[in-house]
Amino acid sequence: MALRLDDKKAIVAEVAEVARHATSVVAANYMGLTVSQLTELRKSARNAGVYVRVVRNTLARRAFESTQFACMDSALVGPLVLAFSGEEPGASARLMKEFAKKFEKLEVKALAIDGVLLPGSELNRVASLPTRNEAIAILLGVMSAPISKFVRTLAEPHAKLVRTLAAVRDKMQSAA
Repeated sequence: MALRLDDKKAIVAEVAEVARHATSVVAANYMGLTVSQLTELRKSARNAGVYVRVVRNTLARRAFESTQFACMDSALVGPLVLAFSGEEPGASARLMKEFAKKFEKLEVKALAIDGVLLPGSELNRVASLPTRNEAIAILLGVMSAPISKFVRTLAEPHAKLVRTLAAVRDKMQSAA
């Protein structure tokens, strides 16, 4: 079914708007997947906060022109499904990695994070990025480590004195 010019403009505007607010995009070849498998992918994407769209490559190129994903121009070849991550750069990569394991016909061609084009072979590395909550927890742990070590250092002389007095008391009780 041929798209009218107005429909094409609407698709380009929609994808461009999503791309402006996204942190990463994954392009995967979906040739050979059934409709039910693609529906399952879309359902999982909604639950993960990932925007998934099948777009013609020429329309995707136009949508990416004024965004950080203009670097994807050379990677847009063949039938592709695009998965955009909103807040977490690794969300779309984790989703595609999970589905590539489940359905071997889904093949990741390229991904981009903040204007940097990566080959599909880098999917595992991007998918292993921590989630937002994990990153905050790691940051808080790093920030609190010096403070907790300082408190332990301050408390140690008092604790050592108490342990020494307890040892002297125990020695005196056992001698008596």
